[in-house]
Amino acid sequence: MNRRLYIQAGVLAASAALLTAAGAQTAAQAVGMAGQKRYKMVIQVSDKDPATWNLALNNAKNLQNDVGAANVDVEIVVYGPGIGMVKLDSPSGVKVADAIKANVNVVVCENTMRAQKLTKSDLLPAMSYVPAGATELMKKQSEGWSYLRP
Repeated sequence: MNRRLYIQAGVLAASAALLTAAGAQTAAQAVGMAGQKRYKMVIQVSDKDPATWNLALNNAKNLQNDVGAANVDVEIVVYGPGIGMVKLDSPSGVKVADAIKANVNVVVCENTMRAQKLTKSDLLPAMSYVPAGATELMKKQSEGWSYLRP
């Protein structure tokens, strides 16, 4: 009887050791996969304030610096009074251009452009365009993008 208990205890100990090793391996794999996770952030800019524009651009840069530019997609959606951020005379124009060079997608609402009687030639180069800024935000969030409004 004692022999049988010793054998059962040995089997249980071996099973526990295998499960612990398997759990450690699974945890290590999860950490490895988390290190390669692709993040997605959509940032809303609909305010007229240049300080808000700079905050949005700084947020985009900080995201890329923190998780690695190769690990994050960043899109800034500009509409309403925020469209001043991407006009040719924008005080943030250089920072916008730098963000685009760093693979931040800056998209402009065509509804706002029409309402303000602006054309693409009134705006900074290398912009992307969407029919409606609010709709773009909704679509990105429904696709799992995180949302930020500075």
